[in-house]
Amino acid sequence: MSIGVDNVFDSPAYQARRPSIIIDVAFPQRVKMSDVARTAGVSVATVSKVVNGRYGVAQATVERVQQVIRQLGYEASLGAQSLRSHRTNVLGILVAEFEPFSTELLKGASVEVAGTGYQLLAYSGGDGAGTSVGWERRSLARLSGTLIDGAVIVTPTVVETKQGFHVVAVDPHTGPSGLPTVDSDNFAGAVLATNYLLSLGHRRIGHISGRADLESSRLREAGFRQAMADAGVTVDERLVRVGGFRVESAAETAAELLALPDRPTAVFAGNDLSAISTIDVARSMGLAVPADLSVIGFDNIPESALVNPPLTTIMQPLQRMGAEALRLLVDLIAGVERDTHIRLPTELVVRSSCRPIDAASTDA
Repeated sequence: MSIGVDNVFDSPAYQARRPSIIIDVAFPQRVKMSDVARTAGVSVATVSKVVNGRYGVAQATVERVQQVIRQLGYEASLGAQSLRSHRTNVLGILVAEFEPFSTELLKGASVEVAGTGYQLLAYSGGDGAGTSVGWERRSLARLSGTLIDGAVIVTPTVVETKQGFHVVAVDPHTGPSGLPTVDSDNFAGAVLATNYLLSLGHRRIGHISGRADLESSRLREAGFRQAMADAGVTVDERLVRVGGFRVESAAETAAELLALPDRPTAVFAGNDLSAISTIDVARSMGLAVPADLSVIGFDNIPESALVNPPLTTIMQPLQRMGAEALRLLVDLIAGVERDTHIRLPTELVVRSSCRPIDAASTDA
């Protein structure tokens, strides 16, 4: 059975990989320091000394208080802890929205944080559409000082911060600047994608780009154009259109491309969501992928392997990007001197959404 973009996320294969979320609506009352003191038979001042590692408490009392803390599940307030020590030992991962790209980054960061002594706070501060300019400034203003000691911001729209603590950017809209940055080689990845389609004999290749304000989108289009030029193939400008990196806008763009009398034989979509949307639109127009149209994406999000046919794509090492950003942030806080721009390589992942062009085609 064909799985389109509207139902790929509801497919059994996707649901089997999706983590279960259980919400308990009966929230227990917060355990207070006074509860620990009463249960342990000591004063609140004694509990405070134990919690903050201060001297003047007998070892037996320390052990009794710690046992009660574990028994009751007591946790010190982050705000109170920050006021006392100016540290929370919590790092923030700030995203505009929780979509497949940022979710993969979060997975990598959550693995890397183990053993660092920090905990991780994931926070969405955008408008839900990924278009809110300045969302990271507002988010940092809310969280800095009392809740987090530093932050990784994912695809920030601006890179100037005045929060007085360390911030690392992942794939910033404007590209690397003065802010510590982690990204992938978007240009080289686009060259890989285009060269793969060219190696299959395609010459009439369309490109659905991302948003015009994104450096990653600009680099992917530049890589596409460079590969075409190096192969001596002229780019038909009617086949290069903005898809915005989103399912809905990419679907409109794909429909326009595929309705042309001399439609492309292959499409390089700027990200996987756009590629999946293109496959769905092609199917709705009676075109088979890859028999009638080859499609290649960019990112290698988990959903790319679940669509029918499985999507050939360019892999950004998304989880590694999240891990590298987290490690860079921890090192900066610790005062470790190191490179503050990490660019990771991209790789071609061949699946089933592309095929050699028909030898009888006029494009061959």
